[in-house]
Amino acid sequence: MVVISLSQLFHCHFQEGSVTQASIQAVAREAGVSVSTVSRAFAKPDLVLPETRERVMAAAEKLNYRISRSAAALKSGQSFRIALLLSESIVTWFNSRIYAGLDSVFHPAGYDISVFSMTNADERRNFFTDLPVRRNVDAVVVSSFNIEPDESRKLKSMNVPIVGINIPSNNGFDAGVSIDDHAAEHIAVDHLVALGHHRIAYIGYDEMDDRSALRYSASARLQGFMDACNSYPGVTPMPLSLDHAGDPANAVLNCIISASPAPSAVCLCDDELAIPALFRLRQYGRRIPQDLSLIGFDDNLYAPSLGLTTLHQDPYAMGAKAAQKTLALISSDSKHPSAAAEPRFETPQVQLMLRETTAPYVDPDA
Repeated sequence: MVVISLSQLFHCHFQEGSVTQASIQAVAREAGVSVSTVSRAFAKPDLVLPETRERVMAAAEKLNYRISRSAAALKSGQSFRIALLLSESIVTWFNSRIYAGLDSVFHPAGYDISVFSMTNADERRNFFTDLPVRRNVDAVVVSSFNIEPDESRKLKSMNVPIVGINIPSNNGFDAGVSIDDHAAEHIAVDHLVALGHHRIAYIGYDEMDDRSALRYSASARLQGFMDACNSYPGVTPMPLSLDHAGDPANAVLNCIISASPAPSAVCLCDDELAIPALFRLRQYGRRIPQDLSLIGFDDNLYAPSLGLTTLHQDPYAMGAKAAQKTLALISSDSKHPSAAAEPRFETPQVQLMLRETTAPYVDPDA
């Protein structure tokens, strides 16, 4: 059996074709400390006095000493990798901002993010089935969809924490950061009713199509819309659904012009649907907001410049907060690691951004 010490795993510094090796023992001599203190200064700096760690870091810099990622992983038993499960491509506005927020915390802490895009429940189940075999992540972050109890149990048996972002339910998660989609749509309806609108449509994607059996957080938006409309006497909710095929802007246009009676206001499930719909409706001759008021959801990059009234959420901040909770869970030695991430679950506020696409209702027959 070959035994490799930690010091043998530190990589070398290359200069003009020659190799200059700085050993952990050399750093210890330079700093005037023990080899174990050097190791702790890199692996567990909180256990080393600040002035001692500064001496170690200065010595390491002077000797061009760098600790190998694989050495640190072997010593700690960690992979320094986080799995991020997304319900769509990472290039969407929401997912890219989630990733950026996570990376703003994970990268300085030495963690990489592996992205897994999930389009159906089978892909999610395969991930959780294979994970115990691979054992190559220190935590799992799930964005926007649910997990099943047996999947959560597999992670707990491996002592791998699972953190959610905008998840439909906290069940099975150790911690999470999620807006209240139900309450957010209530805000949108309240605004439109205050403007005098009584025929209000909600347009979103049909979650029962052939994409998946995944349960999404955004499904609560439709329920929030329905509950809000039904709380007002005389307000007629008009839920309209799209499938994921074809041009979504054309689909929105067809939904609106074929609805009878015609809605005077529309809530759309997100800005990536609302913005192209806004352009297409205007091309068709609909005046926004004189003929039709529109409200989006997200407040993405383009919403302010286009004057879209929408519901604001901050996925970057949610990602950063979720990453902080994840690191707290990873570092906890408790048998109940979720206690390290208190408060376990947080609900950021959603704000209505009043811009140019909503206006008071005007009776076209008046």
